[in-house]
Amino acid sequence: AGADLLAASARQARVMTELADSLHEQLTLALQPRKLVLRDDSAHHAGHAGAKDGAHFAVHIVSPQFAGVRTLERHRMVYAAAATLMAGRIHALQITALTPEETGDLS
Repeated sequence: AGADLLAASARQARVMTELADSLHEQLTLALQPRKLVLRDDSAHHAGHAGAKDGAHFAVHIVSPQFAGVRTLERHRMVYAAAATLMAGRIHALQITALTPEETGDLS
């Protein structure tokens, strides 16, 4: 039973890594960020109703494409970029979307 649990845990870790890689790729292609950090928060949501429906990620993204765009529209841009994953594999995103100027990165 212990070996089965370890194998299932390893499979789940692989799936989550592949999902994070896919999310990173989609956000990068669509928003061309200067900085993109993903954090898998799925374990923190285990046991609540949405947890069984998909993963939970925190996204910190810095992109020049957010210049002049309000926060709500920035979030819509992130959701649009991740739309194919949001359709079943990802349940929730916690988004921090900033411009390089807002982070002090003027390079």
